[in-house]
Amino acid sequence: MTTPPLPGPTILVVDDDASVIALITRVATDAGFDVIPCANGTQALDRLVNHRPDVAAVDLRLPDIGGIDVLRAIREADPDCQVILMSAEATIDSAVEAIKLGAVDYLTKPFDFPRLTQLLKTMRDDTARRRRLLAAEQEVAMNAEFCGMIGRGPSMQELFAMIRRLAPHVRTVLITGETGSGKELVARALHRCGPRSGKRFIAINCSAVVETLFESELFGHARGAFTGATDNKPGLFEIANGGTLFLDEIGELPLALQAKLLRVLETGEVQRVGSVTQTQVDVHVMAATHRDLRAESNAGRFRSDLFYRLNVVDLHVPALRERREDIPYLTAAFVRASAARLKTTIVGLTPAAERVLVAAAWEGNVRELRNVIERAAILAESEFIRERDFTRGLSHTAAAAAPVTLEAASIGDVAAVDSSDSLSGVERDHIIDVLARAGGNKAKAARMLGLDRRSLYRRLEAYAIRADR
Repeated sequence: MTTPPLPGPTILVVDDDASVIALITRVATDAGFDVIPCANGTQALDRLVNHRPDVAAVDLRLPDIGGIDVLRAIREADPDCQVILMSAEATIDSAVEAIKLGAVDYLTKPFDFPRLTQLLKTMRDDTARRRRLLAAEQEVAMNAEFCGMIGRGPSMQELFAMIRRLAPHVRTVLITGETGSGKELVARALHRCGPRSGKRFIAINCSAVVETLFESELFGHARGAFTGATDNKPGLFEIANGGTLFLDEIGELPLALQAKLLRVLETGEVQRVGSVTQTQVDVHVMAATHRDLRAESNAGRFRSDLFYRLNVVDLHVPALRERREDIPYLTAAFVRASAARLKTTIVGLTPAAERVLVAAAWEGNVRELRNVIERAAILAESEFIRERDFTRGLSHTAAAAAPVTLEAASIGDVAAVDSSDSLSGVERDHIIDVLARAGGNKAKAARMLGLDRRSLYRRLEAYAIRADR
């Protein structure tokens, strides 16, 4: 008995124009789709009750319910459904809003026939691939590494998906996140995945430039503009013309220059210091900051109009402690890189060492983790990095949050630790904190600490900790 083939992918087409439905039906059928036509938004919502389409093509302007509302309903009903938004009156605002809500693409009418055909074929292939993965029950992330970033957890996978969706469309992006979390990598990924990937990507750290030279660095200067200006010099905006300019730590930009930067963003015109002429530039601007620019704006330290101009799209990079599930994968990558650079035989970490890293605070985020691994690789005396190799590498706050001595030990070992008030206090406080997060469940707390239950009971007895309190 042969296994029946899987049903073909389905596409929900929502448009009040019968000719548009007919056109998409013809193209989609040729691509292997089963088509579910809908003349309005109400009909589409009714169909969603009994159907689960793989793809949906939705007109932005429907006679009863707006296309954005239909998009929201589809995403709520089935987050895996790939949605295409269509419009005869496309605007940047509507495109950005659609992509933020999860639309895969934004098509303008009349359609570019080859693009529509290729898009549907691509979606068909994506659907087939996803079904094969589901049928085989493979729970594997699509990409552990993406444009130099590593992340298998949901927060990073969501960030990668947003980068893919936004890169072809956005001109101005604000990237927020703590120091060392990878904001510049996000900016480079947006550039690499966008239409200007073959053009220049210029980066400048706004906190590392002398304030008196800032204007010259960004906008250039004319010969004789000031002492030492012996020749005409183009600024970074001119150098990045046609490409992307990344302004790291934009919150450090002096107030006097914020107004000039705003003007360039609004008009696309750059005027060199000491020059009376203006130069037209076409530059995508990506800015990053670890500061809360809204609060800075309210306090008068950052121009509110510049903040709103930059904040067309806000991408937040999660802190490393918010995605601890990625630490083993990042660690493995950094160990391989360090071993290759140092020409050593290091192959990985001991379980206890890995537990230390997973539990650490990581105020310096991925950058701190990379540096800690590199220092530990230099100090390691065998092919495995051990917990003690991190002693001098971890910062004080990172070490304080880590389970300092959580390997299985005897009561005598705990007594030895107790001779050092600082270490025992850290471990006792950490165990109490984990017990509280585990709701007093000792078995769960032991798993969180990386201990067997017997070792945890020894510590509870040695430190006079009562789990029920």
